[in-house]
Amino acid sequence: MKIWVDADALPAAIREIVIRAALKRRIHAVFVADTVTRLPASEFLSCVPVERGPDAADRHIVAAAASGDLAVTQDVPLAAELVGKGVVAIDPRGAVHTAASVGERLSVRNFMDDLRGAGVVTGGPAPFGARDRKRFADSLDRELTRLCR
Repeated sequence: MKIWVDADALPAAIREIVIRAALKRRIHAVFVADTVTRLPASEFLSCVPVERGPDAADRHIVAAAASGDLAVTQDVPLAAELVGKGVVAIDPRGAVHTAASVGERLSVRNFMDDLRGAGVVTGGPAPFGARDRKRFADSLDRELTRLCR
């Protein structure tokens, strides 16, 4: 089992939570980004730099992840692809994508993208805070426990 991290726009607090979880549980965490992610020296942590460009990290994660792995991403289309492969996908705010929920989230994401493309100002997500970190840490712990059984 591996933890795949779409690290291109990952909040630093989430990176730290993933690092602590990987080291504590001795699970390999792979941070994929178009820039090198600085990580503590450990056999359980690695960074895979990919070429710059849209979806380069996503393509690498989809190609490398396998059923039973876990992924951390805020990219809903990537989460949809991974869930289809049997990978557990968690967003940085702690929402676990499932086969039942990811289709709806993808539809909402596409609808909002269409609105923005038509010039409608939709606003952005709420600021990332302590409750989001806690929710993510709880979700990550719960899913890792379930997957390690």
